[in-house]
Amino acid sequence: MFRLYRTRSGVHLEHHGEGRDADLSIDDLFRADDPLDLLRETWEGGVVGVLPDELLAPVGAQEVWAAGVTYYRSRTARMEESEQAGGDRFYDLVYEAERPELFFKATGRRVRAPGSTVGIRSDSTWDVPEPELTLAINRSGRVFGATIGNDLSSRSIEGENPLYLPQAKVYSGSASLGPCLLVGHLPGPEDEITLRISRSGGEVFCGKTALSQLKRGYEELAGFLFRENDFPDGALLMTGTGIVPDLPFTLQAGDEVAITIDGIGTLRNTVASAASIA
Repeated sequence: MFRLYRTRSGVHLEHHGEGRDADLSIDDLFRADDPLDLLRETWEGGVVGVLPDELLAPVGAQEVWAAGVTYYRSRTARMEESEQAGGDRFYDLVYEAERPELFFKATGRRVRAPGSTVGIRSDSTWDVPEPELTLAINRSGRVFGATIGNDLSSRSIEGENPLYLPQAKVYSGSASLGPCLLVGHLPGPEDEITLRISRSGGEVFCGKTALSQLKRGYEELAGFLFRENDFPDGALLMTGTGIVPDLPFTLQAGDEVAITIDGIGTLRNTVASAASIA
C-alpha cells in the first residue's frame, strides 16, 4: 500500500512508514496499465525525503466526475431540496434505477488543494460540503486507488430546478481533493467517513457514515462512467455522499471543513466566497 502526495517539488511516496521522493507524475500513474506495479518500480529508485508542508491536489490532466443519489441519505436530501420549490420526487427513481446519476464536476486546474479555500456562491442561500470517497481510475477503466473529495454544492439552486444542477455543482472553488492518493488498498464497507464543520473556533456540525451504506460498488460506478466514453488520462470519480447537514444549516465564509476517511487521512479547507477565488 502506498500513499502518494503531490507537492510543488514533485511526488512524495510513503510506504511502510518510510517516505521517498519519486521521479513520477500523477499523469504517469493514471496512464499506466498497472499503477501499483509502477509505484513499486518507482519506489526502488526513489530518494529518501520528508513530506513538505504545502500539498497540491492529487490530480493532473484527469477530469473529475461525480455520482449522486448513491446513499439513502443523499436520496432523502435531494428530495427535500426539490420539495422546497414544489418539485417532484424523481430522485427516488434515480436511487432505485440500474443507471446511476453521473455528472462532470471539474478539470484538474479547478480542483482546490488541501488547506486552501473552497467556495460558496453569492447567488445561493443553502450551501453544503459533500464528503465523498473518490475513486482513482486509470485510462483502461480500472479502479486502482482512492482519495477524499469535497463536492461543494448549492442545494438552493438545484432545488429551484434539477436542470440547474451544473450551476449548483460547477463553479470556482466547488471541488477539493486530498490529502493523498491511496494506492494498493481501497477503503472497505467497515471504514467510515466523518465530516466536521467549525465556525469561529467551535464545532457547528459533526456527522459520520460507513461506506457500507454506499448503494453501488466501485467497479459498477467506474463501469458506467467509462461506458461509451474515453479517458486517455484516466479519471477521478466522487462516489456520492451519505452525510448532509439538515436545514437550516448552511456554510458561511470563514467556516472550516474537515473530512476524514479511515486509511486515507483528513482533507481540510476553509470556506470563502466563490467570487474571491481565482
